Amino acid sequence: MTDLTVGRIGRPHGLRGEVTVDIRTDDPRERFAPGASVRTEPATRGPLTVASFRIISGLNVVRFDGYDDRNAAETLRGTMLVVEAGALPALTDEDEFYDHQLIGLTARLTGADGAPGEVIGPVTDLLHPPANDVLVVLTRMTAAGEVLIPFVKAVVPVVDLAAGHLLVDPPDGLFE
Repeated sequence: MTDLTVGRIGRPHGLRGEVTVDIRTDDPRERFAPGASVRTEPATRGPLTVASFRIISGLNVVRFDGYDDRNAAETLRGTMLVVEAGALPALTDEDEFYDHQLIGLTARLTGADGAPGEVIGPVTDLLHPPANDVLVVLTRMTAAGEVLIPFVKAVVPVVDLAAGHLLVDPPDGLFE
């Protein structure tokens, strides 16, 4: 089964073994609830059991059982926190997707009749800045070799997982 990253441990926070975590899950309070077990990559660092979770000034701060001081917490820096894809709950909204479902799809321009048009390129990543999610697509349409596409319904009106593509109705200037 495929492992999915739900977080990446950053720097220690304070002196009591807490660490910052770059969250890559839509429900961090559930995923990092006290008592929850999380597998790690590399596997030799885990599994880890969550002792506490809180948000401080926009930072996700987690303490894991057995890591009770700053020095111990420092040994976790860079550790990826993973879960099995099959452990994720089914999504109930047809316009919601897990990152792993989108990465690897082919981005295509929307044709004049709404059908798939010209290939833009493969989706290689999904970013989660505060405003809205952003697809990273490798392409030859820009000098940079990639384009960032806002993942909003007005710009990406169709996601067809079965066909392996998504359609993009680009705003003016997207490929400049």
